[in-house]
Amino acid sequence: MLAVVLALTAAIGYGGSDFAAGLASRSAPVIQVTLLASVIGGVIVAAALPFAASPGPNAAALAWGFVAGLGGTLGAFALYLGFRNAAFSVTAPLSAVAAAGFSVLAGLLYGERPTPLALTGIVLALPAIVGVSASAGSEEGAAGAPAGRQAAGVVYGLVAGAFFALLFIGLDRAGSGSGMWPVAAAAAGEVAAALVAAVAAHGFVLCGGRARLLAVIAGAAGAAGAILFFYASHQGFLAVTAVLTSLYPAVTIVLARTVLGERLTALRAAGLVTAGACVTLIALGGSS
Repeated sequence: MLAVVLALTAAIGYGGSDFAAGLASRSAPVIQVTLLASVIGGVIVAAALPFAASPGPNAAALAWGFVAGLGGTLGAFALYLGFRNAAFSVTAPLSAVAAAGFSVLAGLLYGERPTPLALTGIVLALPAIVGVSASAGSEEGAAGAPAGRQAAGVVYGLVAGAFFALLFIGLDRAGSGSGMWPVAAAAAGEVAAALVAAVAAHGFVLCGGRARLLAVIAGAAGAAGAILFFYASHQGFLAVTAVLTSLYPAVTIVLARTVLGERLTALRAAGLVTAGACVTLIALGGSS
Protein backbone atom coordinates (compact mmCIF):
# COMPACT_ATOMS: atom_id res chain seq x y z
CA MET A 1 0.00 0.00 0.00
CA LEU A 2 2.87 2.40 0.76
CA ALA A 3 4.22 1.92 -2.76
CA VAL A 4 0.81 2.80 -4.22
CA VAL A 5 0.49 5.97 -2.13
CA LEU A 6 4.02 7.10 -2.97
CA ALA A 7 3.57 6.38 -6.68
CA LEU A 8 0.27 8.25 -6.89
CA THR A 9 1.75 11.21 -4.99
CA ALA A 10 4.68 11.16 -7.41
CA ALA A 11 2.13 11.36 -10.23
CA ILE A 12 0.76 14.56 -8.70
CA GLY A 13 4.24 16.04 -8.58
CA TYR A 14 5.08 15.10 -12.16
CA GLY A 15 1.67 16.22 -13.46
CA GLY A 16 1.97 19.63 -11.82
CA SER A 17 5.54 19.97 -13.06
CA ASP A 18 4.58 19.15 -16.64
CA PHE A 19 1.70 21.62 -16.63
CA ALA A 20 3.80 24.47 -15.22
CA ALA A 21 6.74 23.85 -17.54
CA GLY A 22 4.51 23.27 -20.55
CA LEU A 23 2.70 26.54 -19.91
CA ALA A 24 6.03 28.34 -19.50
CA SER A 25 7.30 26.87 -22.77
CA ARG A 26 4.47 28.56 -24.66
CA SER A 27 6.00 31.97 -23.93
CA ALA A 28 9.69 31.11 -23.48
CA PRO A 29 12.19 28.81 -25.25
CA VAL A 30 11.94 25.18 -24.16
CA ILE A 31 15.68 24.97 -23.44
CA GLN A 32 15.58 27.93 -21.07
CA VAL A 33 12.56 26.57 -19.22
CA THR A 34 14.08 23.09 -18.91
CA LEU A 35 17.47 24.42 -17.77
CA LEU A 36 15.97 26.57 -15.02
CA ALA A 37 13.60 23.80 -13.89
CA SER A 38 16.51 21.32 -13.80
CA VAL A 39 18.68 23.64 -11.71
CA ILE A 40 15.86 24.29 -9.23
CA GLY A 41 15.17 20.56 -8.99
CA GLY A 42 18.84 19.86 -8.38
CA VAL A 43 19.01 22.43 -5.60
CA ILE A 44 16.00 20.90 -3.87
CA VAL A 45 17.37 17.36 -4.11
CA ALA A 46 20.75 18.54 -2.80
CA ALA A 47 19.04 20.26 0.12
CA ALA A 48 17.09 17.08 0.97
CA LEU A 49 20.11 14.78 0.67
CA PRO A 50 21.56 15.37 4.19
CA PHE A 51 18.20 14.43 5.73
CA ALA A 52 18.10 11.03 3.99
CA ALA A 53 20.47 8.91 6.06
CA SER A 54 22.31 6.46 3.84
CA PRO A 55 25.67 4.80 3.29
CA GLY A 56 28.01 6.13 0.64
CA PRO A 57 26.88 5.60 -2.96
CA ASN A 58 28.31 2.89 -5.20
CA ALA A 59 29.33 3.51 -8.81
CA ALA A 60 26.54 1.42 -10.36
CA ALA A 61 23.82 3.25 -8.43
CA LEU A 62 25.24 6.64 -9.45
CA ALA A 63 25.51 5.55 -13.08
CA TRP A 64 21.90 4.36 -13.20
CA GLY A 65 20.78 7.56 -11.52
CA PHE A 66 22.70 9.71 -14.01
CA VAL A 67 21.21 7.82 -16.96
CA ALA A 68 17.76 8.26 -15.41
CA GLY A 69 18.38 12.01 -15.22
CA LEU A 70 19.35 12.14 -18.89
CA GLY A 71 16.13 10.34 -19.73
CA GLY A 72 14.13 12.79 -17.62
CA THR A 73 15.58 15.85 -19.34
CA LEU A 74 15.31 14.46 -22.87
CA GLY A 75 11.74 13.41 -22.11
CA ALA A 76 10.98 16.89 -20.80
CA PHE A 77 12.35 18.48 -23.98
CA ALA A 78 10.11 16.26 -26.10
CA LEU A 79 7.07 16.79 -23.88
CA TYR A 80 7.35 20.58 -23.76
CA LEU A 81 7.86 20.72 -27.53
CA GLY A 82 4.71 18.64 -27.79
CA PHE A 83 2.86 21.13 -25.60
CA ARG A 84 3.91 23.91 -27.97
CA ASN A 85 2.42 22.03 -30.93
CA ALA A 86 -0.69 20.38 -29.47
CA ALA A 87 -3.10 20.51 -26.57
CA PHE A 88 -1.96 19.32 -23.15
CA SER A 89 -4.71 16.70 -23.36
CA VAL A 90 -3.05 15.12 -26.41
CA THR A 91 0.66 15.01 -25.63
CA ALA A 92 0.56 14.21 -21.91
CA PRO A 93 -1.54 11.00 -22.08
CA LEU A 94 0.49 9.60 -24.96
CA SER A 95 3.72 10.13 -23.03
CA ALA A 96 2.18 8.35 -20.03
CA VAL A 97 0.99 5.33 -22.00
CA ALA A 98 4.39 4.95 -23.66
CA ALA A 99 6.24 5.35 -20.34
CA ALA A 100 4.01 2.77 -18.67
CA GLY A 101 4.28 0.28 -21.52
CA PHE A 102 8.06 0.45 -21.86
CA SER A 103 8.49 0.21 -18.09
CA VAL A 104 6.40 -2.94 -17.92
CA LEU A 105 8.38 -4.47 -20.78
CA ALA A 106 11.59 -3.65 -18.92
CA GLY A 107 10.15 -5.31 -15.85
CA LEU A 108 9.54 -8.44 -17.93
CA LEU A 109 13.15 -8.46 -19.07
CA TYR A 110 14.32 -8.13 -15.48
CA GLY A 111 12.19 -11.07 -14.35
CA GLU A 112 8.89 -9.49 -13.31
CA ARG A 113 5.84 -11.40 -14.50
CA PRO A 114 2.73 -9.23 -15.00
CA THR A 115 -0.58 -11.07 -15.09
CA PRO A 116 -2.70 -11.39 -18.24
CA LEU A 117 -4.71 -8.41 -16.95
CA ALA A 118 -1.62 -6.20 -17.06
CA LEU A 119 -0.69 -7.44 -20.51
CA THR A 120 -4.22 -6.64 -21.67
CA GLY A 121 -3.63 -3.08 -20.51
CA ILE A 122 -0.54 -2.85 -22.70
CA VAL A 123 -2.51 -4.06 -25.72
CA LEU A 124 -5.24 -1.49 -25.00
CA ALA A 125 -2.62 1.25 -25.20
CA LEU A 126 -2.63 0.86 -28.99
CA PRO A 127 -6.24 1.96 -29.60
CA ALA A 128 -5.73 4.69 -27.03
CA ILE A 129 -2.86 6.07 -29.09
CA VAL A 130 -4.92 5.76 -32.29
CA GLY A 131 -7.89 7.55 -30.71
CA VAL A 132 -5.93 10.48 -29.37
CA SER A 133 -3.86 10.73 -32.55
CA ALA A 134 -6.95 10.75 -34.76
CA SER A 135 -8.58 13.51 -32.78
CA ALA A 136 -5.36 15.48 -32.82
CA GLY A 137 -4.86 15.18 -36.53
CA SER A 138 -8.44 15.86 -37.64
CA GLU A 139 -8.97 19.28 -36.14
CA GLU A 140 -7.44 22.20 -34.34
CA GLY A 141 -6.89 21.53 -30.66
CA ALA A 142 -7.40 23.64 -27.63
CA ALA A 143 -4.04 25.30 -28.22
CA GLY A 144 -5.22 26.55 -31.64
CA ALA A 145 -2.57 24.68 -33.58
CA PRO A 146 -3.25 23.34 -37.10
CA ALA A 147 -3.44 19.62 -37.83
CA GLY A 148 0.19 19.28 -38.89
CA ARG A 149 1.45 20.71 -35.60
CA GLN A 150 -1.00 18.54 -33.67
CA ALA A 151 0.46 15.47 -35.37
CA ALA A 152 3.93 16.63 -34.33
CA GLY A 153 2.60 16.89 -30.78
CA VAL A 154 1.60 13.22 -30.95
CA VAL A 155 5.09 12.19 -32.05
CA TYR A 156 6.71 14.29 -29.33
CA GLY A 157 4.42 12.69 -26.75
CA LEU A 158 5.48 9.17 -27.72
CA VAL A 159 9.18 10.11 -27.73
CA ALA A 160 8.78 11.74 -24.32
CA GLY A 161 7.20 8.56 -22.99
CA ALA A 162 10.15 6.47 -24.13
CA PHE A 163 12.59 8.74 -22.31
CA PHE A 164 10.42 8.89 -19.19
CA ALA A 165 10.48 5.10 -19.15
CA LEU A 166 14.28 5.37 -19.08
CA LEU A 167 13.92 7.68 -16.07
CA PHE A 168 11.71 5.16 -14.25
CA ILE A 169 13.88 2.19 -15.15
CA GLY A 170 17.10 3.94 -14.17
CA LEU A 171 15.83 4.96 -10.73
CA ASP A 172 14.48 1.47 -10.16
CA ARG A 173 17.71 -0.26 -11.20
CA ALA A 174 19.81 2.06 -9.04
CA GLY A 175 18.52 0.15 -6.01
CA SER A 176 17.88 1.37 -2.50
CA GLY A 177 21.28 0.53 -1.02
CA SER A 178 22.69 4.01 -1.62
CA GLY A 179 19.87 6.00 -0.08
CA MET A 180 18.89 9.07 -2.07
CA TRP A 181 22.23 9.39 -3.87
CA PRO A 182 20.82 7.99 -7.15
CA VAL A 183 18.21 10.78 -7.14
CA ALA A 184 21.04 13.29 -6.71
CA ALA A 185 22.88 11.66 -9.62
CA ALA A 186 19.68 11.88 -11.68
CA ALA A 187 19.40 15.59 -10.85
CA ALA A 188 23.02 16.04 -11.96
CA GLY A 189 22.24 14.21 -15.21
CA GLU A 190 19.25 16.45 -15.83
CA VAL A 191 21.27 19.62 -15.32
CA ALA A 192 24.12 18.29 -17.48
CA ALA A 193 21.79 17.47 -20.38
CA ALA A 194 20.07 20.86 -20.10
CA LEU A 195 23.43 22.66 -20.03
CA VAL A 196 24.64 20.84 -23.14
CA ALA A 197 21.43 21.78 -24.96
CA ALA A 198 21.74 25.39 -23.81
CA VAL A 199 25.34 25.62 -25.01
CA ALA A 200 24.42 24.12 -28.37
CA ALA A 201 21.49 26.50 -28.82
CA HIS A 202 23.03 29.52 -27.10
CA GLY A 203 20.04 29.45 -24.77
CA PHE A 204 21.48 30.92 -21.58
CA VAL A 205 19.24 33.98 -21.56
CA LEU A 206 17.00 33.70 -18.51
CA CYS A 207 13.29 33.49 -19.33
CA GLY A 208 11.00 36.34 -18.27
CA GLY A 209 8.94 36.89 -15.12
CA ARG A 210 5.88 34.64 -15.50
CA ALA A 211 7.74 31.94 -17.41
CA ARG A 212 10.53 32.05 -14.81
CA LEU A 213 8.07 31.52 -11.95
CA LEU A 214 6.41 28.64 -13.79
CA ALA A 215 9.82 27.03 -14.44
CA VAL A 216 10.70 27.28 -10.75
CA ILE A 217 7.39 25.63 -9.83
CA ALA A 218 8.04 22.93 -12.42
CA GLY A 219 11.48 22.22 -11.00
CA ALA A 220 10.24 21.97 -7.42
CA ALA A 221 7.29 19.71 -8.32
CA GLY A 222 9.47 17.54 -10.56
CA ALA A 223 12.05 17.05 -7.81
CA ALA A 224 9.31 15.97 -5.41
CA GLY A 225 7.98 13.54 -8.02
CA ALA A 226 11.43 12.01 -8.57
CA ILE A 227 12.07 11.51 -4.85
CA LEU A 228 8.65 9.96 -4.28
CA PHE A 229 8.92 7.65 -7.28
CA PHE A 230 12.40 6.51 -6.22
CA TYR A 231 11.10 5.36 -2.85
CA ALA A 232 7.93 3.91 -4.38
CA SER A 233 9.89 1.81 -6.88
CA HIS A 234 11.76 0.12 -4.04
CA GLN A 235 8.58 -0.62 -2.10
CA GLY A 236 6.93 -2.44 -5.02
CA PHE A 237 7.40 -3.75 -8.56
CA LEU A 238 8.48 -1.39 -11.34
CA ALA A 239 5.51 -2.68 -13.38
CA VAL A 240 3.19 -1.31 -10.68
CA THR A 241 4.85 1.89 -9.52
CA ALA A 242 5.73 3.10 -13.03
CA VAL A 243 2.18 2.75 -14.33
CA LEU A 244 0.68 4.38 -11.25
CA THR A 245 3.09 7.28 -11.58
CA SER A 246 2.13 7.38 -15.27
CA LEU A 247 -1.28 8.65 -14.19
CA TYR A 248 0.35 12.11 -14.07
CA PRO A 249 -1.51 13.33 -17.21
CA ALA A 250 -4.73 13.31 -15.19
CA VAL A 251 -3.27 16.13 -13.10
CA THR A 252 -2.01 17.95 -16.20
CA ILE A 253 -5.37 17.68 -17.95
CA VAL A 254 -7.36 18.78 -14.89
CA LEU A 255 -5.13 21.83 -14.57
CA ALA A 256 -5.38 22.53 -18.32
CA ARG A 257 -9.18 22.40 -18.20
CA THR A 258 -9.35 24.46 -15.01
CA VAL A 259 -6.76 27.11 -15.86
CA LEU A 260 -6.87 27.19 -19.67
CA GLY A 261 -10.37 25.90 -20.39
CA GLU A 262 -9.12 23.27 -22.84
CA ARG A 263 -11.99 21.46 -24.54
CA LEU A 264 -12.11 17.69 -25.03
CA THR A 265 -13.76 16.42 -28.21
CA ALA A 266 -15.69 13.16 -28.13
CA LEU A 267 -13.01 11.22 -30.02
CA ARG A 268 -10.19 12.61 -27.94
CA ALA A 269 -12.13 11.92 -24.74
CA ALA A 270 -12.62 8.32 -25.87
CA GLY A 271 -8.88 8.01 -26.43
CA LEU A 272 -8.17 9.43 -22.98
CA VAL A 273 -10.64 7.07 -21.34
CA THR A 274 -9.02 4.12 -23.10
CA ALA A 275 -5.58 5.35 -22.03
CA GLY A 276 -6.78 5.58 -18.44
CA ALA A 277 -8.27 2.09 -18.67
CA CYS A 278 -5.05 0.58 -19.99
CA VAL A 279 -2.97 2.20 -17.22
CA THR A 280 -5.48 0.96 -14.64
CA LEU A 281 -5.38 -2.59 -16.00
CA ILE A 282 -1.60 -2.57 -15.97
CA ALA A 283 -1.57 -1.39 -12.36
CA LEU A 284 -4.22 -3.88 -11.20
CA GLY A 285 -2.60 -6.74 -13.06
CA GLY A 286 0.82 -5.89 -11.75
CA SER A 287 -0.37 -5.76 -8.14
CA SER A 288 -2.33 -9.00 -8.19
